[in-house]
Amino acid sequence: MKLSIIAIVTCVASNVQAFTMAPNGVAQYTALRMTAEDSHGPKEIKVGVIGCGRIGVVHLGAITKAPNVRPIIVSNPTISKAEAAAAQYGVPRFTSDAMDVITDPEVDAVWICSPSSFHAEQIKACAANGKHVFCEKPLATDLAETVEAINACNEAGVKLMTGLQRRFDPNFKRVKTAIENKEVGETIMIKLCSRDPSPPPFEYVKGGGGIFADMAVHDLDMSRFLAGEDPIDILAVGSCHIDKSIETLEGSEAFDTASCIVRYPNGVQAMIDVCRQSSYGYDQRAEVLGTQGMIATDNVYPNTAKISKESFTGNADMPFDFFLSRYIEAYVTETVAFCESLVNDTPVPCTGQDGLAALIMALAADKSAEENRWVTFKEIVESVYCADPLNCELLPYDVFPKGMQPSSDPKDLLTADYDAKKTKEKLINGGVM
Repeated sequence: MKLSIIAIVTCVASNVQAFTMAPNGVAQYTALRMTAEDSHGPKEIKVGVIGCGRIGVVHLGAITKAPNVRPIIVSNPTISKAEAAAAQYGVPRFTSDAMDVITDPEVDAVWICSPSSFHAEQIKACAANGKHVFCEKPLATDLAETVEAINACNEAGVKLMTGLQRRFDPNFKRVKTAIENKEVGETIMIKLCSRDPSPPPFEYVKGGGGIFADMAVHDLDMSRFLAGEDPIDILAVGSCHIDKSIETLEGSEAFDTASCIVRYPNGVQAMIDVCRQSSYGYDQRAEVLGTQGMIATDNVYPNTAKISKESFTGNADMPFDFFLSRYIEAYVTETVAFCESLVNDTPVPCTGQDGLAALIMALAADKSAEENRWVTFKEIVESVYCADPLNCELLPYDVFPKGMQPSSDPKDLLTADYDAKKTKEKLINGGVM
C-alpha cells in the first residue's frame, strides 16, 4: 500500500454517493481576489493574524518583511496582547475576537496561531468567508475533523498551508537537496533525533495528545519529507525516564521518551528517537545514509566560538535551548513562502494533505506503542467515513454503511485543492491562465 497523498480524487468509492456540498456548506470556488498581477503590477495582499502569543508574533514580524503583503488586523483573547503586537508592528486594528479577523472584508488571508483546539473551527470559518489560510500544526486534534477542515478549504477554493517549520530549516533543507541531487546516491536509511532541553509541565502534557502527536510528529513528517515517498508502516515504543509524575496519564502521554522505525518503499528505513529532556540543549539532528555516502546535520549554536584547554576542547556555549531561538529562521522562511504563494498565485509548499499525513503517522505510532506491533498507515485511514466532504466521523471497520468499503488511501478522503484546480484549469487552457 502506498499513501499517495499528492494525487487527489473526488470521491471515497465508486459505489458511494459522490461528494456534494452540504446545504449550509462553505462558499463556492471562485476566482482569487488576490490576482497575482494586474496592469499596475503585483496586488497587495492584506492579511490578519489570529493569536498573538510567541508563535503569532514571530509570524507577524515575518509578514511585515514580505513584499506586497500587509497585516491589517490581529486578534487575541487577552486583548492587551493583541494591542501590544499591533503597536509593535504597526498594525492598524486589533481585537479580542478571532471572528473579527475572519469576517473582515478587507482580509485576503488569515494566519491561525491559536491553541490547537480552535484550529479546525477557525479553518472552516475562514473557508466559509473566502479567506486563504496558514495554520500552525495540527490542523485539528481529530482525524475526521482534519479531513473536514482541509475539504472546507478545497471546496471553497482557498489555499491552505500547514505550518511544519522544520521543512524550512536551512540544515534540513540542505539534506533534502543532497537527496534530490543524488549527492550520496540512493537513500538507504534516515535517522532523526529530537530531544528537548527540558520537559514541559504536567499541565501541558495532560491532554496534549501524547509524545507522538505533540512532539515526534515533526520528526515523522521530516522522515516523509526526506524520503520523498509515503510510508508503509511503523513500529513504535515509549517509556518514562524524566518526569515520573506523567506515568499516571493515559496512553503515550505517559511517555517522555520514544523511538520509531518507519518503513518506506524500496526498503528505505527511517529511525527516529525523541526525548523530552536533553541536558546539553536542543538536540535536533538528521542523518541520511546513501549508496555513495552520508550527509548529516549538527546542532545549532548561538555562535561558532570554541574553547581549547587542558581539560576541555569544544564549543564555548551550549546549543540553543529554546525552540524559537533554534527555529526562528525556519518560522520566518515558511511565512515568507506562503506570502509568496499568495502574491504570485503559486502552489503552497506545505499543504493540508501534508498536515493530514503527519497526523496519520502520529496516530499510527500511538497505536503501535499501545498494541506492541507494526501498524500500517492504511489502518488509520480506514477508520474515517465521510458522508460528504464536510461531514466525516471515525467508525470501527465493521459498522461502515452497507456496501461501503473504507478508504485505505488518504487521497480518497480529500477533494481537489485550490492549486490542483488551477493546474487543471491551466492544462485545459493550453498552459495559459
